[in-house]
Amino acid sequence: MKKIGMIGLGCPKNQVDAELMLAKLQSDFQIADNIEDADLVIVNTCGFIDAAKQEAIETILTCGELKQQGVIQKILVTGCLAERYQNEIQAQMPEVDGVIGLGKNGDIVAVCHQLLDGENVSAFPDKYDLPLCGERVLSTPRHFAYLKIAEGCSNNCTYCAIPSIRGKMRSRPIEELVAEAQTLAKAGVKELVIIAQDVTKYGLDLYHKLMLPALLDALCKIDGIAWVRLLYCYPDCLTDELIDTIARQDKICNYIDLPLQHADRDILRRMHRAGDERSLLSLVEKLRARIPDVIIRTTFITGFPGETEEQFETLSRFTEEAQFDRLGCFAYSPEEGTAAAEMDGQIDDEIKQQRADIIMRQQYEIFEKKQQARIGKTYRVLVDGFDEENLLYLGRTYMDCFEIDSQVILSTEEELLPGQFVNAKIIGVNELDLVGEVVC
Repeated sequence: MKKIGMIGLGCPKNQVDAELMLAKLQSDFQIADNIEDADLVIVNTCGFIDAAKQEAIETILTCGELKQQGVIQKILVTGCLAERYQNEIQAQMPEVDGVIGLGKNGDIVAVCHQLLDGENVSAFPDKYDLPLCGERVLSTPRHFAYLKIAEGCSNNCTYCAIPSIRGKMRSRPIEELVAEAQTLAKAGVKELVIIAQDVTKYGLDLYHKLMLPALLDALCKIDGIAWVRLLYCYPDCLTDELIDTIARQDKICNYIDLPLQHADRDILRRMHRAGDERSLLSLVEKLRARIPDVIIRTTFITGFPGETEEQFETLSRFTEEAQFDRLGCFAYSPEEGTAAAEMDGQIDDEIKQQRADIIMRQQYEIFEKKQQARIGKTYRVLVDGFDEENLLYLGRTYMDCFEIDSQVILSTEEELLPGQFVNAKIIGVNELDLVGEVVC
């Protein structure tokens, strides 16, 4: 059997697409553990912002070098970059043998056979043909999995290319999601991370009302699932019903990923987003009042077109007032085809990055104080694995998402297994990570 290698880039939503393709491929091919062992390499790309596009291009070029050396035979490009730049990739990168759009993912087995038989493939059917369900080969640790509850986005933020790449939002039926989650639980998954471009609008297209609370209630009934975590909760649909559901259900982590992007009213309107400094601060206060020990994570964009020094100061002040538990800040990246890229008032790259650095320095001080305040407290920790180099176990509390946030470095003489829950008393802080000792 020929061997297929997969390089997955980008966000968890793209990762789920790769897992669906891998499950189809294993019927006809061996899945290579190392790219160098593969006959054909699939590069499942991200094409969201400049940094992601650059990473994808560099990865393809690296595979091209392996092909030139005779290590691999064929290169296939899939994912968002392929969907977004359908004609440019093969025209500008002759080392690539095939490029397919998202709607062709369901035919990945046939495409790989064509390539290995010597054909070049370029196919871009309707993006709405992208498979949203099916068997998956998990690329995460066995005890952790993403559950993609919807595809695409209908928010049309002016800086974002996702609607043009992946189409409008389309929710998956509750019954289908529950069945998939049950399968994951039987396979040993303990933590289920709910993802979509905007999870809070789940069901609006399919059921004509917001259905995330109902979905969460159904998922919490599944035996074996211990933690349910929400990513990408937009502020305008964080309803009282959803907040109450998070507070009421013990399995739902008291962790809200709330991508606010800015705090100045005029900048938010230019972004095609709701809210202002006062309303967003009120939302943060409401979440903290109604969800015990809630952890709030957010993201900001600095240097959006037209952002004045005064508007940046609004964002900086908001950062100090809100005291977010987790925060990422990024310099604005103009994406071709988006409304923001054509706006007046584009800002110099150096200024954009300087502003992002200021926010991150503010947040580092906030985060450091919050981490220090956890010393002496005991938390339930999910073990993720063992650090062979330092001979220490690594895990996470409910406060941290896998590969996004910090970790707990565990000190113990016991043997621990991935997916095991332990109680750990925090005894120190190591840079961004907590240090804990396992207690009974």
